[in-house]
Amino acid sequence: MLEERVAIARALMNRPALILADEPTGNLDTESSQQALSLMREINKAEGTAMFISTHDEGVAAFCDRRLYLRDGVIERED
Repeated sequence: MLEERVAIARALMNRPALILADEPTGNLDTESSQQALSLMREINKAEGTAMFISTHDEGVAAFCDRRLYLRDGVIERED
C-alpha cells in the first residue's frame, strides 16, 4: 500500500485536474484496495480532481460514479 500511496501523492503534487489510473488496485489485497479507493474518493471530493480509472475488477468499477464499458475499443454501454 505504501507504494500506491506514494504514487498517488506524486500524481497530486502539481494539483492536476485529472488523474489517469490504470488498475490502481491490481497489486493490493482487499483491505488495501478499499483504502486506496477511499483515498482517491477523498481527493476527488476535496480537490475536485477527476479520476479516470481503467480496471477489469467489477468491485473497483462499482466504486465509481460513472462506468463506461469498452469492447474492441468501442464504448459498448454506460452505467
